[in-house]
Amino acid sequence: MNIDSIKNGFVIDHIPAGMAMEVYRVLKLKKLNCPVAMIMNAVSGKMGKKDIIKIDGEITLNFEALGYVAPDVTVNIIKNGKLSEKRHIELPDKITNVIKCKNPRCITSVEPGIDQVFKLTDKESRIYRCIYCESKAN
Repeated sequence: MNIDSIKNGFVIDHIPAGMAMEVYRVLKLKKLNCPVAMIMNAVSGKMGKKDIIKIDGEITLNFEALGYVAPDVTVNIIKNGKLSEKRHIELPDKITNVIKCKNPRCITSVEPGIDQVFKLTDKESRIYRCIYCESKAN
């Protein structure tokens, strides 16, 4: 298997095995017009198996969405072919427009254009609640 090196972009590493497609979907990587490589079930000394996503393009990553779907990932930022920065992602305290409230009576279900905002209410159990109606996110 041969995957070229990245000139300017990101390497999302330490994604739990089998979660790369969900990360791809939530980050809306399908819409990109640059090379994206997904490596699934790679051998990892730390995790056993892991997924990796490489993005060769200067884009804006939604770190909130990434932290919600796969906390504990590492994002390597590559500039001019070299590691520029390494970020360790955690569960965000708040997420906006990543998931939708399932409550049919919530104002976000009735009024178009209102942001879907959820706050982290239980970090240990990874529970998020809608800031408008307090419904639990699924």
